[in-house]
Amino acid sequence: MPAAALPDTAPSTDRPPVLIVVAMDEEAAPLLSRLEDARELPVPFPGAARPVRASAGVLAGRPVVVVTAGIGIAAASAAATWGVLAWTPRAVVVAGSAGGLAADVEVGTVVVGTAFRYSIADATAFGYAPGQVPGQPETFAADPALSTAAEEAAREVAPSVRSGLMLSGDAFVTAPLADPMRIRHPGALSADMETTGIVQVCTAFAVPVTAVRAISDLCGPAAGQQFHLELDVVAETSAAATTALVGRL
Repeated sequence: MPAAALPDTAPSTDRPPVLIVVAMDEEAAPLLSRLEDARELPVPFPGAARPVRASAGVLAGRPVVVVTAGIGIAAASAAATWGVLAWTPRAVVVAGSAGGLAADVEVGTVVVGTAFRYSIADATAFGYAPGQVPGQPETFAADPALSTAAEEAAREVAPSVRSGLMLSGDAFVTAPLADPMRIRHPGALSADMETTGIVQVCTAFAVPVTAVRAISDLCGPAAGQQFHLELDVVAETSAAATTALVGRL
């Protein structure tokens, strides 16, 4: 669907929208509640096991499209590809929740992605780096200006903000997997099941991208650490940071 299909009352409709991609309805809810002139968009995924949803509207005075992609690398990549081709966005923001991987990351922290890698991809037998898919870079990068703006925006609304490497893969990172993954990917802050696939799509299309995800669970918490927050709490935190970022674009 062309960008002209944004609501008629949206300001500066000649400007491409910001595309915001989340995995789950619970992560989309606080974003959708903030939309002005919101309307649901038709989505070309009739065979999806879990419905893909999209809504257009105005967020922080800017035209946006919010896509709920479903969980996992393939679902997220498919939805992001459709969103980029259909809407030619000026930027893509991956929002929602993530697991905290770094030993000093706490639940509720907002992690802004500046670098992205696949957590369980392994072609090291052929000389590739851990997490590197053959033919792809070792690490995908966020747009520097966009991630800087995201970090500044997150600090307006969240007491704890970190920026750096995010991992994604089709495995939920439980405590037994956390320490080996930290060794394999030093400095990684968080783990999820979508972001790197979306970033790879955006990199292929040369669309600026970053991620703003709040930590809901710790992957292998240390003694005494709070290890879990309810999804609706962290989704609200991510949505507030994302809204502050969109207002800067």
